[in-house]
Amino acid sequence: MPGPVFMRGEDIAFHPVEEEDLEFLQKLINHPEVRRGINATQPLSMADEREWFESEDHDGFLVSADGDPVGTIGFTDVIDTWGTAEVGYFFDPDHWGKGYATAAVERLVAYGFEERRFAKIWARVFAFNDASMRVLEKAGFEEEGRLRDHAFADGERVDSVRFGLLADEWDGTE
Repeated sequence: MPGPVFMRGEDIAFHPVEEEDLEFLQKLINHPEVRRGINATQPLSMADEREWFESEDHDGFLVSADGDPVGTIGFTDVIDTWGTAEVGYFFDPDHWGKGYATAAVERLVAYGFEERRFAKIWARVFAFNDASMRVLEKAGFEEEGRLRDHAFADGERVDSVRFGLLADEWDGTE
């Protein structure tokens, strides 16, 4: 059972990551379908998860639905002087297609613009990840550019697509 609720979105809740969540997160990031979409090429042990958890290098949440963990989302590459942050997320494949990722991105965007005062939130996605691109588009992001053959995933060069959303373009709804 996830820890205390930090904020809620449509059908989901955000929780600070607790030590008890590490087993779920380790299982999730090592899942072949999840790894492919985020290009996690090395297996992560519980010690790796614990090291990440104990570092101050994360600004993320455990996402739950009906009290059960379904994924994780957070900001990376936060540049306070620019007012920008990258959003990153991944969800358990057993919960794909249920709208949780879209609801989580929409809620995190609201939090980023309303409470963190970001001017821009951006994301990058592999060009083969149509589902993740749809999530971003539903949340109001626009494609800003494509870096051709920028990454290496599943044994081949792939394009990386960058999406962005400006605070003054955001419609303020979740």
